[in-house]
Amino acid sequence: RDNIRYGKLDATDDEIIAAAELANADGFIRRLPHGYDSELSERGGNLSQGQRQLLAIARAAISDPEILILDEATSSVDTRTERHIQEALLRLMRGRTSFVIAHRLSTIRSADQILVINHGEIIERGTHRELLEQEGFYARLHNSQFRGDAELARLEERAQIEEAEVLAISRGND
Repeated sequence: RDNIRYGKLDATDDEIIAAAELANADGFIRRLPHGYDSELSERGGNLSQGQRQLLAIARAAISDPEILILDEATSSVDTRTERHIQEALLRLMRGRTSFVIAHRLSTIRSADQILVINHGEIIERGTHRELLEQEGFYARLHNSQFRGDAELARLEERAQIEEAEVLAISRGND
């Protein structure tokens, strides 16, 4: 409870559970030895990376911010957990302005605006569809992640792509 309550110190138990449900964290929390009353080790060492991220999403949900800033929300997690995180993030971003910094493009496909930044410069801008149609840097990065093309995968390993960041801006519209 207290780990989620950290996002809103006066949160009720019902608000904590609602935030955990929004974040897809309720199930794993209830399976902990003492459920919502389980103590976490320092830095959440007794949780997986994905579980820690889901708790962070619950904390953000309970604080109900007008603006969200997320940095690589789905890094270091398995595909199933990534789906849980993405679903939770979509619910969390609904109705609020969100800035998402990502290397894994699955996180930002539905953004209102995507900025592709390479070495500190915006090199492309548009929606997911527009950027794919441009067949530029974003499209190559997208194809390397989603189609498994061997040549594009090699491109992804090069420093220029590893250093590139993608900033997605969503206004919270469905």
